[in-house]
This record gives sequence, structure tokens and C-alpha cells, in this order.
Amino acid sequence: MYTDTERCVRAVRSKDARFDGWFFTAVLTTRIYCRPSCPAVPPKAENMTFYPSAAACQQAGFRACKRCRPDTSPGSPEWNARADTVARAMRLIQDGVVDREGVPGLAGRLGYSARQIERQLLAELGAGPLALARAQRAQTARVLIETTALPMAEVAFAAGFASIRAFNGTVREVFALSPSELRTRAARRGRKGSGARGDEAPTPGVISLRLPFRAPLNPDNLFGHLAATAVPGVEEWRDGAYRRTLALPYGHGIVALSPRPDHIACRLSLTDPRDLTFAISACRRLLDLDADPVAVDEQLRSDPLLAPLVDKAPGRRVPRTVDAAEFAVRAVLGQQVSTVAARTHAARLVTAYGVPVDYPEGGLTHLFPTTGALASLDPEALAMPRSRRTTLTTLVGALADGSLRLGTDSDWDEARARLTALPGFGPWTVEVIAMRALGDPDAFLPGDLGVRRSAAGLGLPATPAALTARAGGWRPWRAYAVQYLWATEDHAINHLPA
Repeated sequence: MYTDTERCVRAVRSKDARFDGWFFTAVLTTRIYCRPSCPAVPPKAENMTFYPSAAACQQAGFRACKRCRPDTSPGSPEWNARADTVARAMRLIQDGVVDREGVPGLAGRLGYSARQIERQLLAELGAGPLALARAQRAQTARVLIETTALPMAEVAFAAGFASIRAFNGTVREVFALSPSELRTRAARRGRKGSGARGDEAPTPGVISLRLPFRAPLNPDNLFGHLAATAVPGVEEWRDGAYRRTLALPYGHGIVALSPRPDHIACRLSLTDPRDLTFAISACRRLLDLDADPVAVDEQLRSDPLLAPLVDKAPGRRVPRTVDAAEFAVRAVLGQQVSTVAARTHAARLVTAYGVPVDYPEGGLTHLFPTTGALASLDPEALAMPRSRRTTLTTLVGALADGSLRLGTDSDWDEARARLTALPGFGPWTVEVIAMRALGDPDAFLPGDLGVRRSAAGLGLPATPAALTARAGGWRPWRAYAVQYLWATEDHAINHLPA
């Protein structure tokens, strides 16, 4: 979009928050870059130029606006709607792969050379992987500076910087303030009650932050689904928040996510602050916060039978996962059984194979078992039909030996093909994994019982083949259409827990 100057100028002049994250406005006279919805008086059109990423703005010599804080805008929905190399690279960079493994590690995961990845990212985003990772490090550093009391040296290394000098230089260049000035400024805002430091007073060892999203967001099915299917010991709904344990690259963590009118309140307890970048990315992916609900709902409203559902409760998101392999295991456990039975099966695996965590608040006791740990499970100990035991053990074996890879870097079509080749994987299981674990916005479940019942009640075709044909007009957002269809039933997944 950033190449359509006229459209970008209109968005800036109208201060349209829907375009935050789609592009960034750089002001030639002040050398500042902003989000489209910046509250400042818009500059003259001839003084504006547009970039596809914050990293491209920084690389061109612009600094972040102190009023609109463009680094905190929602991420581009492009990376959730696509499965090409650039989109997969961006998802990995958001997960902190470049900081942990370098550009060669990023390229190796994608099956390309470092030079090819550099060329593709430069062509589309105006910045290479190092510049994109640097911009993300700056954002992570700002969060740690403003929301924790960590010494600046610890902040620097936790954010992924290789040295204190690089940390100081980057923060000054991006925000036009020193790290100490950023912390002082945030403390001053906190004393004025602006909520800049989160919804609560700072707690030692806890990072409180706000996760932005594009409005509207309907929390009912999003949090309702996560709470209704929560695995005991790993997930729970408590005090108005969905909480769960997280397995992270450097340790583990606990997250509490609470819906608010204009943001998601996020409280993170991490054993290692270096995991902040990964944890934030995982939480945003879990709640589908980078979606563009206006574009999705506009497409679904074009079907007159779906339009009333969209108008009644717009902004539904697809509840996803923080770990694709975990969700694949849970999908198999949930085949042809009730939600309660699926939770019971999963809880038994957690108790037997999950890593215990020490957390005195609530009922979170374990991390979900890794595929390596599950590879040693005894199939005879599973209280399920023999065919499903075979399905589960085959899946776990493929995930453990690397022949099946599920994650942010997965090619959706290739993952579908490999899942389909496993015994016991029919269209429903493959598509629900594609929808919730891989993040494909066009995954579709025409054979799902709830979808078929809802379709019949609305006058839509009820047979899978006919419904798939009718759903052609909903593409590429059929996963969101499933959420609207499911919402017609009075089920716990469709209601925000009390």
C-alpha cells in the first residue's frame, strides 16, 4: 500500500487507525516517522513519504514520533494472510530468530541462501533482516526500559543487543532519547495516571504491557474458545484473564491476557527476559491481533446469508495457539470426542509428561509436554481407541524426528500434504491444524458438525461439497467465516467466561 501515495495521504489526513502497521509516514522536514493515526497536525503532502516498515524508516534516517509511538502499532496483517517466503521470514524475525540464530539461521529455516533472503526482504520491505531485527530489538528494549526496573545492561542483553554501546546508540537513534531519559519519561507518565506502564502498578518480576489491535475486536469467541478448551495445569481462566504457561527458547513463562476496549492487557512472568520478544509474538499470534477485521468482515458481508451474523457481532478473530506442535497433539486428542473428554486426555498427558513449573498463583502447574517427551509414551496407557493411539504416536514421532515441521516458518500446502499422509488424519483434523496452528486464514471445515448445523439453519448448503462451493466467495477469509458460523450455537466456546 505504501506505494499508493494518494491513498496514504488520505489515510493520514483522516487519522485512520485501521492503517496503522500497513505503512509508516516519514516527514521530510522534521525527519520523524509516524503511524497514520498520529494525533499531530498532518504535514503537507509534499513533505510526506511512505515506507512499508519501521525498519525502512530508521534505515533512511528517520526517528520515531514521541506522540504516536509508531513502534507500538499492530503488525501488518500481510504476514498473517500469506505463506510466501517474505511472510514466513517476517514471522520468524518477529519471533526473534535473527537474534538467536543470525541471518544464516533464518535463511536455513526457509531453505534459501542468506543473500536470497536479503534481496527479497529489501525488495518488499525496504530493509534487510538485520535492519528489521534491529528495529524489533529497539521496540523490545523500550518495553523493558519502561515496564521494568532492570539495570540498563541487563535490558540491553535481554533485548538482543550484542553490546551496551550498540544498545545506547540504537535507542538514541530510534527514539531521540537516551535509555535513562526514556525510563524517566515513562515514570512521569505513570505518575500522571496515563497507564503507560500497564493496567497495574509494576510488580517485581512481572512485565505489564498493552497489546494493540485493529478495531473492532469481539472477545467472546476468542477468549471463550480458549477458556472452554483450556487444559488443566497448563491453561485457566481466572480473575477476568486467560492465563497459561509458555515454553520459551531460554526458559519458561506465565502469561495473563485480559480483554480491554482498546487493547489486550498482557502480564508476563519470565524466567529469562531475553524471551520477551518471542513471548509477545506468541501472544499476538494466539489472539490473532494483527488481523484486519474491516477487510475480513467486508468480504464476508458480501454473502447476504452471512451478513446478519457479521453485523450482529463484527470483529471476530480466529483463536490460535502459542505452539503449533502442541495444538496438533491436542487436535488428535479431540478427534470424535467432546470438549470435556479432549481436556481430560490432554490433562493426563500433562501430568505424566509435562515439566512442572513453580507458580503460586492459581492452578498453573506444568508446561505442555514436548514432542521429545511424548515420544516415550506408552500407547497402551492411553484411554482411547487403538486407531487413535496409532494416529497420536505417529504424529509425535514425525514431529520429534523432524520429518514433520509445524511452526511460523511452515509452508501451509506442504504441511497439509505431510499431515494428510499420516494415518488417521482426515480433512477435519488437517484443516483445524491449518486454521489454528499454522494460521492459514483461508482454512475451512465444511465437514465440521457445528458448521454444517449452522449452515443449514441459515439456509446455506449443508453438504461439505456444496458448502465448499458456496464458500468460494468468502475467500481468503474462510477461517473467519467458520467463527461466525460456530457463533450461532449456544456453546461455551462462544461466550466470554464469567
